[in-house]
Parts: sequence; C-alpha cells; structure tokens
Amino acid sequence: MIDLAVARAALGRAPIVLPDPVPDHPLLAGKAELGRGEYSMVLDQGDGMRVYKVVSSPADYFLYTAEDRPTGPHFPHVIADHGRIGRARSGYPFYLVEMERLFPLSPGHGAAAIAERLIDQYWQGCQQWSQLGVNMGRIALYHMTLGPLDLPSSVAQALKALSDFVEAYQVQPDILNSNNLMMRRDGTLVFSDPVFIA
Repeated sequence: MIDLAVARAALGRAPIVLPDPVPDHPLLAGKAELGRGEYSMVLDQGDGMRVYKVVSSPADYFLYTAEDRPTGPHFPHVIADHGRIGRARSGYPFYLVEMERLFPLSPGHGAAAIAERLIDQYWQGCQQWSQLGVNMGRIALYHMTLGPLDLPSSVAQALKALSDFVEAYQVQPDILNSNNLMMRRDGTLVFSDPVFIA
C-alpha cells in the first residue's frame, strides 16, 4: 500500500484545511461542524441523514450541481442547492449544498478495499505520467477507465463518468485522499469530493 502523504506531496497536494469561519447563514446557525477539507466544510443538518456542505471550489460546486454532473450510486445525492452565501478568503464564492450524509471508509469493509485499489492504481498512473506535470492526474484517471481493474461494473462506470466530467470541466481529479472516497450506511463506495481546480 502506498504512503498517501508522500503521494499527495509528490503531486503538490499537501493537506490544507479551509481556514475560513463558518459563513453567517440561517441554515448553518448552531449546526455542528463535522469536518473540513481544502475547499469545503461539512455541517450536520440535524436529522442524521443529511449535511450542509459549504464549498469554495468551483470544481466541487459543478460536481454537485451541474446538469451534466456524474450521477448514480457512486456519487453523492444532492438534495438542494442553496446558492451563493458569501466569499472565502481565497476569493472564491462560498456555495451551500444540502446533500446526503456520507461516512468515512471502514477498514476491512468492501468499499475500503475497492477504494484502496483505486488509490493504488491512480497513484501508479500518476507516477507513469509524471512528465505531464499538472495533467498527470487527468491522464492517469483516463487510463484507469481503459483497462481492467477488477472492479464492480458500477464502480468502473462511475470512474468513466468522473473522467468525462474532469475533461469536460477541465478540473483535476483527486482520489489519493481517502477522505474524497467515502461510503453510505449501506456500504456503497461514493466519490464524495474527487475534484479540484489547480
């Protein structure tokens, strides 16, 4: 198994956490924060089934709201797009998306094993295409869709849909971070936050 910290550093994707405070918005008032990423924060909606996700990356916002976004069992179910709610310190707008609650992968679980294979294969591809610089991730993801990866067919289809989205929106994939691959309560693997803008 690869060392994810080393792999992310090699790709210039050192772990960064969004420094902004939770935006002032009536839907977010008093809500418990569940986690943060480089471009997002997740707050508990309160019913155990949904969360509010505040995103500052246009890539994330497109992934959750574009009409031609990838959908299906391995992508998050978006309940509502509450629109723009402010601006992050980075200069990007903050958007508020209400979506299903997802959970970290459990070691030894089927979804975790699939995620581990995806991460390993993606990292190998990034190493193979490293001479392409910032585009190595996009090419690595594309090549993953061409070869047999011993994945369930629904995951292979989701990988293809993600690759098509990455190309159409000219964003970068990020499936090295295991937090970007999560699961539902029923154990379904979900590409929860697999893109960013370079």
